[in-house]
Amino acid sequence: MLRAHPIPAFDDNYIWALRGHAEDQVAVVDPGDAQAVLQYLRQSKAKLAAILITHHHWDHTGGVTALAEHFRVPVYGPADSPFSEITEPLVDGTEIELLDNRLQVRAVPAHTLDHIAYFQPDERPQLFCGDTLFLAGCGRLFEGTPKQMQEAMDYFTSLPGETEVYCTHEYSLANLHFAIKVEPTNRDILAEMERCTEKRQAKQPTLPSSIAVERKINPYMRTREESVKASAEQYSGQALHNEVEVLAAVREWKNSA
Repeated sequence: MLRAHPIPAFDDNYIWALRGHAEDQVAVVDPGDAQAVLQYLRQSKAKLAAILITHHHWDHTGGVTALAEHFRVPVYGPADSPFSEITEPLVDGTEIELLDNRLQVRAVPAHTLDHIAYFQPDERPQLFCGDTLFLAGCGRLFEGTPKQMQEAMDYFTSLPGETEVYCTHEYSLANLHFAIKVEPTNRDILAEMERCTEKRQAKQPTLPSSIAVERKINPYMRTREESVKASAEQYSGQALHNEVEVLAAVREWKNSA
């Protein structure tokens, strides 16, 4: 497995620094801030080995140019991305080798149309999912559709429960406060809220989450649950006929919450 260390950036971003067996080799996921990465590399006496991009938004790509001036490394990212500095374009189903680990690439076009996720399937599985899946949440549908987001959630749900989930924003408490509105009697949400509150009070990241936890607390992964459907119908004021309509209603509700 890869060892993942969060590098805080901006107000609530995490740039994930990844290491394999070699202590002096680091790959980074979604480096929006080059200076934060450079400081981490200096402090850890490591060299940059690769850059992974999940989608084109500036807070995930803004540091690539400056990092490329310091290090000649591959920049992996979605093949159909408007971000022009990707040197290793990836499509759905691609598998890459990174720091003696393999990563499977999955297209999850919902938050943006070019969004991909990276899944490390061996030993303790790991998912690097950018802004598509958050702890108890999902990304806004800036470019994609509710159907695409539901397909992404179904893919995430299918992964092993022990999969560690590494998203790129510290949105956990806000997402949990919304999730308990959707399912007021869900004790798993309350337990996770308590855990995350303690983490934030100690100034620690709430991440990673896990697929097993997300199946219990994440309303966007629970769109087939009657409790989520009933709350979504109450919010929308109409009958909802399938999980895509439920997801669309819950996401609209969150946008206005």
